[in-house]
Amino acid sequence: MITDQDVRRVIGSTAFGTDGKKLGKVGEVYLDDETGRPEWATVQTGLFGTKQTFVPLASAEIAGEDLRVPFDADRVKNAPHVDVESGHLSPQEESELYRYYGLDSGVGTTDVTTTTTHQDRDGDGIRDDVEGRTVGRDTSGPTTDTAMTRSEEHLQVGTQRVETGRARLRKYVVTENVSQTVPVSREEVRVEREPITDANIGNALDGPAISEEEHEVTLHAERPVVAKEAVPVERVRLDTQTVTEQETVTGEVRKEQIEVDGVDGTGRRS
Repeated sequence: MITDQDVRRVIGSTAFGTDGKKLGKVGEVYLDDETGRPEWATVQTGLFGTKQTFVPLASAEIAGEDLRVPFDADRVKNAPHVDVESGHLSPQEESELYRYYGLDSGVGTTDVTTTTTHQDRDGDGIRDDVEGRTVGRDTSGPTTDTAMTRSEEHLQVGTQRVETGRARLRKYVVTENVSQTVPVSREEVRVEREPITDANIGNALDGPAISEEEHEVTLHAERPVVAKEAVPVERVRLDTQTVTEQETVTGEVRKEQIEVDGVDGTGRRS
């Protein structure tokens, strides 16, 4: 439970929801007029924190330098819009917020308005209101301090991993002609004649003197034989590598300028 002694720690802290998401920076704390208890806080949500969203402090708690609220980020960001320029909540506005958050309106009566806190930039950064209660920050309106806050937008550039394409391996069969030379041999008939000598005259006279004969020789030749065998030749896989390159991002940002007007009619811009 947030007490009036905790206001100094709440103002400027970062609020987080039950889903662990960052809600934004706490800008103002609203106090109950009768009890002086902190009832509501505004959280800077939206793009660049340009929206002020009300969140109840009844069940909130401080964790270190952060403020933990019992609602998720979407619940807080979609809360009813209430103008913070008036510096207080009307009973109707407070009732609408209680209904939205599902809270009992008895926690801070609806017929009592609440008072926003304002922060002084002098000294310790906090000043008290006329009733002595601790108050927070404000940048405009009848209760503003003596300083003006100048703000500007900054580009928040990051990277996001997206899918740009896919690569796949596919194996298919093709047929091609392969030529290879192989030596083959064959037998041919060759006629050999030898004269009759003392060494072979016995073989020459073996048999009848005059007769008819036939001699036959079987010839052989080699023929090419083709056999196919599937053998592994290599392994192929897909891999990725990261290539880093520079890409320029351009965007428009807004910033506030402060113009100082002197009593002599001259002016200067900052």
